Amino acid sequence: MSDNNTITQNNKNTVNAGRPENKMGVVPIPKLLIGMSLPMMASMLVQACYNIVDSMFVARLNEDALTAVSLAMPVQFLMIAVAGGTVVGVNSLLSRNLGEKNYEGANLAARNAIFLAIIGTIVFAVIGGIFSHIFFTTQTDNQAIIDYGTEYLSIVMVFSFGIFMQFTFDRLLMSTGRTFYTMITQLTGAIINLIFDPILIFGYFGFPKLGVAGAAIATVMGQIIGSIVSLILNIRKNHDININMRHFRPHGQTIKTIYIVGFPSIIMQSISSFMMLGMNSILMIFSSTAAAVFGIYFKLQSFIFMPIFGLNNGMIPIIAYNYGAGNKKRIMSTLKLSILIAVGIMLIGLTIMQTCAGFLLTTLFKASDNMLQIGVPALRIISLSFTFAGYCIIVGSLFQALGNGVYTLIISVIRQLVGILPIAYIFASVFGLAYVWWSIPLAEILSLIFSTILFRRIYVQKVKFLKPAF
Repeated sequence: MSDNNTITQNNKNTVNAGRPENKMGVVPIPKLLIGMSLPMMASMLVQACYNIVDSMFVARLNEDALTAVSLAMPVQFLMIAVAGGTVVGVNSLLSRNLGEKNYEGANLAARNAIFLAIIGTIVFAVIGGIFSHIFFTTQTDNQAIIDYGTEYLSIVMVFSFGIFMQFTFDRLLMSTGRTFYTMITQLTGAIINLIFDPILIFGYFGFPKLGVAGAAIATVMGQIIGSIVSLILNIRKNHDININMRHFRPHGQTIKTIYIVGFPSIIMQSISSFMMLGMNSILMIFSSTAAAVFGIYFKLQSFIFMPIFGLNNGMIPIIAYNYGAGNKKRIMSTLKLSILIAVGIMLIGLTIMQTCAGFLLTTLFKASDNMLQIGVPALRIISLSFTFAGYCIIVGSLFQALGNGVYTLIISVIRQLVGILPIAYIFASVFGLAYVWWSIPLAEILSLIFSTILFRRIYVQKVKFLKPAF
């Protein structure tokens, strides 16, 4: 039996002898992590910029339009949850297969990822066409908000092709360490959005004045064009995988493996959508302005969180690859450096929110006196959660990279369902609007405690006794 194992190992070595070692197994961790993360951090900052520009221009129409876009965010987050959660599973499986030198497994992961993106597009296009109006009528009786919101959301969902495909093709590039190209694709989409947002919203250069619909059209244009660029770069530059779909058949075991990791991430991010919907319902009891402030917070915080998500996109394939290769030292070095960078970014964000809340609301969103009265203390209180969030995000990404997305799901449930919503509801009922915002930093403390407990558990189970695979 040992002779057979020796022969099998020798055959593997012979097959892989002509392939150079992937950089995720040999490049020094600081250089590798920063090199892979910086392009993604930069591109995600640009994405955060054009997300906030959407709201900036819409706010110049009127506050009802801004509120409508804010109320649409839970559904947009649900689309991101399905698209992003699926590719988390793809990323983990594909990177792990590359670390194990299983190149056919990596190809299967990539092709099935494209198939799943097509299915997701069809499902959300149908839902958006049928239920967008109903969604808004359940949240408000303000007809202007209903009309703006239905117009915006139906366009974003019916033309969801771009967001699903860009998520997928970009993650294929990330999984093989080609994060520079993902910066190109996301910059392309962001620039298209930035250019066409004011043109289509206000009708410049002979274009019709489309208002909120113009913001939605500019968004989907950027996503679709970005996905096309990403597809081209995968075909021409990504030589570690083959995404030729000719004679493709869905592979049940590959899809199952993708969702073992990805489904908890989908549920986790969907919980975020549910939390936002619940918070909007609580805040609308007080005023539509309070709900608009909550939406503004999510736009502003993306400037802080997006770079950390870019860091995650660089970190996850490194950890997954080195887990497949059995390299404990590189896993832990990557984790420690990622936590250090994430906490530093969060402290910068905390400082900005504490000192510039009023300036940001007034300058970017033309805040009324009422919005300033609600928004300034809200941003200052919520941003206290940044102190703990950086660590929790990185540890949650470690769970995903090691193939245990259930732990990430547990943390998300504790934070948002056990923490934010119940605390917010109690505070709203007992103390009023000013105290609702405290639910978020208090929930982040819960997340910190349980993230640490589960990290110690997974370290013993999967990392502590790792042995090199080759």
